[in-house]
Amino acid sequence: MLYRVLRVSLLVVFRVLYRPAITGRAHIPGSGPVILASNHLSFVDSVVIPLAAPRHISFLAKSSYFTGTGVKGALLRWFFTTIGQVPVQRDDHRASQASLDTALGVLEQGEAFGIYPEGTRSRDGRLYRGRTGVGWLALTAACPVVPVAVQGTDRVLPIGGRLGVSKVRITFGEPIDPAAYDGLRPAQARRMLTDDVMAAIAAMSGQQVVGTYHPIEQGA
Repeated sequence: MLYRVLRVSLLVVFRVLYRPAITGRAHIPGSGPVILASNHLSFVDSVVIPLAAPRHISFLAKSSYFTGTGVKGALLRWFFTTIGQVPVQRDDHRASQASLDTALGVLEQGEAFGIYPEGTRSRDGRLYRGRTGVGWLALTAACPVVPVAVQGTDRVLPIGGRLGVSKVRITFGEPIDPAAYDGLRPAQARRMLTDDVMAAIAAMSGQQVVGTYHPIEQGA
């Protein structure tokens, strides 16, 4: 109930202030496990994508958002819990696999999960090489991946900047079926699936493609 009230409230603000152009919603299955893999330009991507999608989407969020104290801590905890964010630790050497295991648990419950294959927000607007966690998830959960392209969110909330107003565009692409990679070696299948997801995102977003990984920064 709280999620629906918060979603409706945010959706009104979203549509009035940011005039979103949303295409491809029909590509998202109405039920069952599915991964939404998106480029990442701004902190608000994890709010904008669920608002644009026709079903509830869970993203991972830093555990510190759920453990703050005082009024601010309580508000952040309420907000992230209500919109369905899943807390995850990022500060130990096993954090990457732990995050994937948490995401797998969401998918095994038949829910939709959002992921950023670049691993962090792009600071220069370019699209970096995707990390193969998305491929591992899709192949392990045997579920489709819907590529997502967000545009304009870096002007809504730039990294290190303040919240502003700008038109945004969210495009949902055609699902990629992990069954298409049957017969390949596991590492090869993960890499090829991930590269195909990133190619689809690039085609929709129009971003310049970088052939290297984006450095993962602490707290990003």
